[in-house]
Amino acid sequence: MKPRITMITIGVDDLERALRFYRDGLGLKTEGIIGQEFGDGAIAFFDLQAGVKLAIWLRRSIAHDSGRPLGNPSSTEFTLGHNVGSKAEVDAVMAEAKMAGAEIVKPAQATFWGGYAGYFTDPDQHLWEVVWNPQFIPED
Repeated sequence: MKPRITMITIGVDDLERALRFYRDGLGLKTEGIIGQEFGDGAIAFFDLQAGVKLAIWLRRSIAHDSGRPLGNPSSTEFTLGHNVGSKAEVDAVMAEAKMAGAEIVKPAQATFWGGYAGYFTDPDQHLWEVVWNPQFIPED
């Protein structure tokens, strides 16, 4: 398989609440909720970086579409990593997330591997790591 990850879809319980968090709170660009006329098709897409999007879709819609039973959400199933260019930027993003309504679950601090990182959860308990990794400085 050639890696071509262009879409990260996360399940949410309240599409409007998640939209407000990501669009209004974190400032991610979106056209808003689309596909409401399709029942389980209501979804919102956010631009991340060139060629990559974040989608928010109702958890029950993902369960219906995939044929898998709707389970209990868990914030430890995976993390979304947001890599930034400095320790100061980690602190700034963590502050922005908190103002947007995120729960800070681990304040930013030095890591055992030489970086600097912290964790927050969005309103649906998805775990985000905001990280400065000196080995993986992002290109702007």
